[in-house]
Amino acid sequence: MMPGVPMNITDLNCECLLHLFSFLDKDSRKYLSLTCHKLQDVFQEPSLWTLLNFSSPPELTKKNYILGPALKSLSICWYSSRVKICNIEHWVKTPLQKSMCSPHLNTVSDFLQEVCKRCPNMRTLTLAGCAHVSDENLIQVLKHCPDLQSLKLENCSGVTDRTLAMVPILSKRLHTLHVNFCRNITQKGLSQVRQGCPGIILQAERSGNMIGDRMPDDIVSFQRPRKIITR
Repeated sequence: MMPGVPMNITDLNCECLLHLFSFLDKDSRKYLSLTCHKLQDVFQEPSLWTLLNFSSPPELTKKNYILGPALKSLSICWYSSRVKICNIEHWVKTPLQKSMCSPHLNTVSDFLQEVCKRCPNMRTLTLAGCAHVSDENLIQVLKHCPDLQSLKLENCSGVTDRTLAMVPILSKRLHTLHVNFCRNITQKGLSQVRQGCPGIILQAERSGNMIGDRMPDDIVSFQRPRKIITR
């Protein structure tokens, strides 16, 4: 390159561009990748996407990231007043509350399914305020991410002892397990993890002491027996 001639960003080699992209957030990476094919290739480089952080379920649908085997750490933490609505038992929710949950009802669950398919090397998973995530979603993660070392859950009401029961069976490398404010976790489930994984760092703030979900009792109508009139 001639002295004094300004350098275009596309004149940088791939290694330099990857380093540059590493300082950008997901949106900035996406916008920059739309400018030319070379930067699009950099955006799609799997080694760029070792860490993903999301602050709400709608962010998962923006397609401003790449899921691949390079992913090591995933965090979906939603701290919003709407989380309270999501955590209401489904059979108690009003039609308005159900409509508020509907747009993101399966968003995190569907995303975790894709993670199971594409990200077998994930080491840490953090979920907060993800009330619609179920035991089955987490069990699939445990099955397909054998190198998982840290699982931190907070305020995830869809998680029960069923997930805890599978931890000693599926998670040979898990050393940190947090299940804070997960109201459907019981002391029995926590004891099962402690027995099956005695070396695990287990944190369960308020879990095991909260009131779990209960299906409403069936309304049984009792009919008074008819009086038998004798003559």
